[in-house]
Amino acid sequence: MTETTATENTPAEITARTRFRAATCPYEDASLPIEERVADLLGRMTVEEKAGLMFQTIAVMGPQGRLLDDKGFLPFNHTVREMILEKGMNHFNLLGGGPPEHIAQWHNRIQELALETRLGIPVTLSTDPRHHFTDNPGTAAYAEGFSQYPETLGLAAISDEELVREFADLMRREYLAVGIRLALHPQIDLATEPRWSRINGTFGEDAELTGRLVAAYIRGAQGETLNTESVACMTKHFPGGGPQLDGEDPHFPYGREQVYPGGNFDYHLEPFEKALAAGTSQMMPYYGMPIDTEHEAVAFGFNKGVITGLLRERLGFDGIVCTDWGLISDANIMGQTMPARAWGVEQLSIPDRVLRVIEAGCDQFGGEDIPEQVVALVRAGRLDQERLDASVRRLLREKFVLGLFDHPFVDPAATAALVGTEAGVAAGLRAQSRSITVLGNKPVSGNGPVLPLAEGTRVYINGLDPEVASGYATVVATPEEADVAIIRIKTPFEPREGGFEQFFHAGSLEFTEAELTPILDLCATVPTVVDIYLERPAVIPEIAEQSAALVANYGCADAPLLDALFGRVRPEGRLPFELPRSMADVRAQRSDVPRDGKDPVFPFGHGLTY
Repeated sequence: MTETTATENTPAEITARTRFRAATCPYEDASLPIEERVADLLGRMTVEEKAGLMFQTIAVMGPQGRLLDDKGFLPFNHTVREMILEKGMNHFNLLGGGPPEHIAQWHNRIQELALETRLGIPVTLSTDPRHHFTDNPGTAAYAEGFSQYPETLGLAAISDEELVREFADLMRREYLAVGIRLALHPQIDLATEPRWSRINGTFGEDAELTGRLVAAYIRGAQGETLNTESVACMTKHFPGGGPQLDGEDPHFPYGREQVYPGGNFDYHLEPFEKALAAGTSQMMPYYGMPIDTEHEAVAFGFNKGVITGLLRERLGFDGIVCTDWGLISDANIMGQTMPARAWGVEQLSIPDRVLRVIEAGCDQFGGEDIPEQVVALVRAGRLDQERLDASVRRLLREKFVLGLFDHPFVDPAATAALVGTEAGVAAGLRAQSRSITVLGNKPVSGNGPVLPLAEGTRVYINGLDPEVASGYATVVATPEEADVAIIRIKTPFEPREGGFEQFFHAGSLEFTEAELTPILDLCATVPTVVDIYLERPAVIPEIAEQSAALVANYGCADAPLLDALFGRVRPEGRLPFELPRSMADVRAQRSDVPRDGKDPVFPFGHGLTY
């Protein structure tokens, strides 16, 4: 790896740190071993400062990279300024964003605030994925300004470990440029329950494929070992969040149960074992509560048998464990009241929930800003400082290993040359094209298969930009004028109520009659190429039968799709999950078992080439 974003200390940094060096603080001495620096700093910390380190929550950037101090614009109770200066917090997850230069400027401003605190502990800035297409603010951020690849499902469809490593390395370099040092990903749950709303963030349903790709992902982001040029990975969601009851998500009370009717708990662990072998720095347990297993039926973040017994002791993980967001406190998210995801321990008070998470073996609370609760537990004698210090030591060590104490700032002026570069954008576009999965490709009028299309073909389009399409074909106004039609559709879902809940596409995977009829009518009028965005395994037997060609994408812009359809880039995708024939088949499948359909329209691994 090559250092691309470290800068010389700014005047603000030098001024702030001079007083610490003058006081002879060994933890500021970069020449000392990291363990000595950690021990020195830990010995200087108050209970309040230790507690602040154990909380990581959402932060919002103001316009042009400014700090946002007007609480009227915040989705929560405290500003970043208050959380740093009053609560001693120094881990934040950036919600939303803006131009990379503005993110870098905002990052520097919060680092300056951190330097004003008594010990000057720098901020670790984290993010959900930013290099894909997903626009669910609860799970990802749209790729504004960053290079844009298909979803991780698309990387799985290509199944190229070197591509995944290159992707993660590019992500690393672009994150470093804006000051992001912790990736709240990869997500390596197995998509064994076809209805689950978060499948698009996974590598599909196969444990072996997911394990190979997550190892490459972590090595691309972190290097062979965590270092000053790494972006740390918080791999999620331990011990595998895929087998949700009826495919409902445990962000919500009705989705809290995680079930294993096939007795396949250990299968879901396999990718995490590969992630541990690759050196993932952190782990995030999911919200779900396991039902009818050897483990207690409480959410994984509260589950000592899972966190301490399984992750720590059986698998030997001594890194940071951070809970998923919002286990302790109720919240209002996008106008929707969201209860704390304290599944199985809802009856506990807030202090008891906090203690239960720590006793389970977790080090940090995601989505919470209540360090005073940890302080109160220590003062009351319910939590001893030795246990507190074990978590704080892990959190401090990572900040030192990442080099945050020695170089907390980035160079905003350098972002234009480092983020969203011509080469990075081109690599993302090519990966989008390569991930296209050709599911069906029939001969038309006695000729060869419809794909690849010939340049200049008369094409009727639905769902594509006519200006983009005109660079490949002669765009006509009606199906009757066309040699072929191209239509873009998306996997069906059942819309949910609520500002936040509506972003989780769950429920039925089949088209309604009203949705299906115009698609099939077009197929009956003119040979039609159907492109479907597979964020979940859609039920599409009629479309498969009546389309002239059927392709799947996992996040793809119009131009790279057309590059694949017209043969400018060879599509290489293979299905990362099977496509079921009916919803009856989906309901009959065991939620924890891969490839459990009786007669899939297309099996796992299917994909044609030309």
